[in-house]
Parts: sequence; structure tokens; C-alpha cells
Amino acid sequence: MSENKVALITGGSRGIGKACAIELAKAGYNIAISYAGNEEAANKTIEELKALNIKAKSYKFDVSNKEDCTKAVDEIIKDFEKINVLVNNAGITRDGLFLRMNAENWESVINTNLNSAFYMTSPIIKTMIKQRNGCIINMSSIVGIMGNVGQANYAAAKAGLIGFTKSLAKELGSRNIRINAIAPGFIQTDMTKNLDTEKIAEHIPLKRLGQPEDIAKTVKFLAEDAPYITGQIIGVDGGLVI
Repeated sequence: MSENKVALITGGSRGIGKACAIELAKAGYNIAISYAGNEEAANKTIEELKALNIKAKSYKFDVSNKEDCTKAVDEIIKDFEKINVLVNNAGITRDGLFLRMNAENWESVINTNLNSAFYMTSPIIKTMIKQRNGCIINMSSIVGIMGNVGQANYAAAKAGLIGFTKSLAKELGSRNIRINAIAPGFIQTDMTKNLDTEKIAEHIPLKRLGQPEDIAKTVKFLAEDAPYITGQIIGVDGGLVI
């Protein structure tokens, strides 16, 4: 086993998660990714990662299930011996006006986008405390800061991650564990492919949507080049939230 650091990215087979995995692999990290169901996408991502001469492996499990997360973390630590960086990236949307939102759509978004961060972080924190180092990056959203019509469930989950990040940063700073969050704006992924991107861009000071690589570079910065940054919410939104 090399001395390479190890990063675990949930929802790492596509979109922002995949870009984060590739960016950290380029920085020399061995990579573990989780995925929910698209095995083809996961396999393709692992091939791309291995081509960067690092160890990479995918794990299929449900991040909204506490027992699944605990078992997966145990398996990942057995395979990689340690976890230096956790990126809580997995997320879903179930958009709809609140007056028509049913409990299932509320709970599925809260479980996948917010509760999963607790389920993943809880067992990993224990190994990071033993290591006396660690970096956790939670993927929030500008929606968690400013709200959005039709996304009460998503906004609640992403706002919850902000409070989670700040509280853990205070609790774990003395253990040399840094906790930060990124709040992406409109990023060109599967989640935004059906939106009117030209209309959205008009409201963004930089006049364009972001790319997954914009988020990935921020993840790499927080993991590698920010030893005195913790408890922060980094907006990567082209200036939308000013």
C-alpha cells in the first residue's frame, strides 16, 4: 500500500462527484466512490481513475440507509486502510410546490441529501480521530442559502448541511479535522440539463453556468491547500449570491 492519501466521494460516478474524483486522483489520491444504481457509469469512471495511476474502487450502496453506510465504510477502510478526505456529494431532487409535496418526496430528499452526511461522517470521524487528521467537504447549494420556489425539501436539506458543517468544525477542530462546505450555483450537469440555461445566465454576474470542474477544483483546494480553513461555506456560483 502506497502512502497516497485516500478520498471517498459519495455519488462519485457522474457529474460533480466524478469531476471531484478525477481532480483528487490527479493530485495523487487513491479514490473510493459510491454509486446508487448506474453500474456502467461507475465502471467507466473507475477506468478513467485507474488510468491516472492510482488505486480506485466503486461501492454500490444506499447512502440514505444507515446500516448500508456503516458496512460500506468498514469495507472501504479494509480495502484502503484509511480515509483522509470525505466528500459528501450524493444528492437527489424531487421538486414540486410545497402545497403539492407529499411526505415521500420530502423524506427521500432529506434522507439522501442530509441524513446521508450523518450516516457517512459518523463512522469515518472515528478513523479520522485515530489518524489525528481529516478533511470533510459537504456539498451544499446556493438553494440552501437563498431558497427556491418548488425546492423546499432540497433547500431544507442543503441548509441543514450548512449548520452541520459549522457545528462539526467547532467540535472537531482540536482533533485536526477540518469540515467545510461548498455551495454550488447552477452547474451544467444532469440536474440542470432541462433548465433554460440562457435565461439563468442572465442573472449570473459571470453570465454563464459553471462546470463540474469548477466545483472539483474547489474540493481539491479545500483538501490540499487550505490547512487553516474550517467551518466555511464556499460559494462557487459565478457571483449569483452577492
